[in-house]
Amino acid sequence: MLIESFQNDKIKNITKLLADNRFRKKSKVFVVEGQQENERALQYDFEPVEFFICENIFKGKLPEGRIHYVSKKVYEKIAYRGSSEGIIGIYKTKENLLSSFIPKENSTIIIVEGVEKPGNLGAILRSCEAFGVDALIVADGKADFYNPNVIRSSVGCLFGMKVYDSENEETFEFLQKNNFNIYTTLMDETAEDLYKRDFKQRSAVLFGTEHSGLSDFWVGKGKNTLIPMAGSIDSLNLSNAVAITCYESLRQKKG
Repeated sequence: MLIESFQNDKIKNITKLLADNRFRKKSKVFVVEGQQENERALQYDFEPVEFFICENIFKGKLPEGRIHYVSKKVYEKIAYRGSSEGIIGIYKTKENLLSSFIPKENSTIIIVEGVEKPGNLGAILRSCEAFGVDALIVADGKADFYNPNVIRSSVGCLFGMKVYDSENEETFEFLQKNNFNIYTTLMDETAEDLYKRDFKQRSAVLFGTEHSGLSDFWVGKGKNTLIPMAGSIDSLNLSNAVAITCYESLRQKKG
């Protein structure tokens, strides 16, 4: 049966899942749009609930599972990116506890404190996945991992990453218990060059928000670190700073 009405209950449900963070958390499901993103979700064993396919747009291989066909008009209504690729999937969320993460001897993890913007979080996930970071921890975070903008801006990298939501205290206890070198990014005169830090051992690099940096909680809890710059500006966009740090970790491990 072809769904052609915006008043269909399933279409109303997708619209609400896209717009309402609290509804997503309560329902324990989320929306994935686009062929590559759905392929990655399935590749990393996220459990699909159902798919919505627009045959006028979709050109790929149909996924296994419950499929509903929708008109082009309806698809363009529910698609976050307009008429992209003709596939939307609904998946069950996963609950990952930081205590379940077992780091390797040379694990690098990135910790971002208080990140709010879904686009920033997605870009950070993309860099972490691309450069082999073992986990991303969002400490005292306000962003929803399953926000459609996180999935879109990470190009589905969310699905292949170990991602944890944690409070500052729990995060610090985890780092101490697992003997991580802790590198903070506070703006003060004690900071040392990023390229002098040792990423061949367990390392955790902490970043704060762009407008206020790391909170006072992290003062004195790690070795302060900066990215050397030649220009007159004294700071970088958060996602750019994370990307540079992730690449340096990979460079050292390959060197």
